[in-house]
Amino acid sequence: MRRQALIAATAATFIAGGASAFAQELSSSQIERGRYLAIASNCVSCHTDVDNGGIPWAGGREMATPFGVITTPNITFDDDTGIGRYSRDDFWRALHEGVRRDGAQLYPAFPYPYYTRMPREDVDAIYDYLQTIEPIRSDVVPEAELAAPFRVREAVRGWKLLNFDQGVFEPDPTKSDDWNRGAYLVRGPGHCAACHTEKTLTGGDAAGEDLRGGVLENWHAPNIRGGQDGGISHWTEDDIVDYLATGRAEHTMAMSRMGEVVGYSTQLMREDDLRAIAVYLKDLDDEPRDTYDPPEDAVMQTGEAIFFDNCAACHRSDGAGVDHIFARLDGSNKINSDDATTIIRVVLEGARAQPTERWPHGLAMPAFSWKLTDEQIADVLNYARHAWGNNARLIDASEVADLREALEE
Repeated sequence: MRRQALIAATAATFIAGGASAFAQELSSSQIERGRYLAIASNCVSCHTDVDNGGIPWAGGREMATPFGVITTPNITFDDDTGIGRYSRDDFWRALHEGVRRDGAQLYPAFPYPYYTRMPREDVDAIYDYLQTIEPIRSDVVPEAELAAPFRVREAVRGWKLLNFDQGVFEPDPTKSDDWNRGAYLVRGPGHCAACHTEKTLTGGDAAGEDLRGGVLENWHAPNIRGGQDGGISHWTEDDIVDYLATGRAEHTMAMSRMGEVVGYSTQLMREDDLRAIAVYLKDLDDEPRDTYDPPEDAVMQTGEAIFFDNCAACHRSDGAGVDHIFARLDGSNKINSDDATTIIRVVLEGARAQPTERWPHGLAMPAFSWKLTDEQIADVLNYARHAWGNNARLIDASEVADLREALEE
């Protein structure tokens, strides 16, 4: 975590300043606009090897996908190892069409299916800002270790026919300015659906599953629809703003990949934009969830005993947690999710809250993989999924065993 904090501080230095003399040829407002949009797009998080102390913007981060591993490129304006030879048109084509400067197809691990919604003026502003960052010569070669046929870049053309809807965001004239701003940020630069939407077998967004949750790198990004029956329907607009601005809310705290989003992106955004995101999410209704029968009394009793011994000290015996410190379990969208990947992983590995400017301490939950068996983890989670008004499908011990094995690989 110290390494991540150092990288974040270094990234902030680059974001705040810039070393290229080219900046003198551009208006400060244009550069500031690009700087802000780069933050909203969370560019630095992917294009920095955050796990190994990499240089911000210089790439080298390995991104796991269902089809293999992709190493992110250097996006500083170094001529030989970065994007120094990219023109504005080249950069626009990469974000809008998913095509590299040399005409090769870009893999959609680069979220151009969402960046395509950004208008030309926003893309140009990011380009101008990136030119103010000191060019870094990187020895990292961006590689893609993918299974056939995806290792062939031309195969991405077929993927685009199935999954890529190219085009700039069009405001809805029947909605408010805040709603449209929030929709743009969520669907464009913020690319929230990249994690929070279920994917098809080919890796595109599944029809009808927008922001209803999705699995990425053995984490389940939860349903973030905030209207009636949505995953965060019990959150207020203030809750959403608080969470994005500080990494904490009454209900939960940001961790893992969402912790990075808060740490490198949303905590640095303007409050009016965070409010716009909240307005948009709170307008997204969902279908009523299925209801499930509780486990047998013996399972509930066993799970309750395990919970009391291992969990109640922080999450309280009534599942209410401690506001902004220990997550609430009653009504939690993670606890109630049909996909139990995240809650199983948190029990197995533990989790640490993302430190932010307003909440600099990263409180952690310990791992229980050493202490609890697969059956015990299933029992305690099934108890939590049917206590305090919660309701979700039952977890089988085999799910715990499978994820335990996957995490140990």
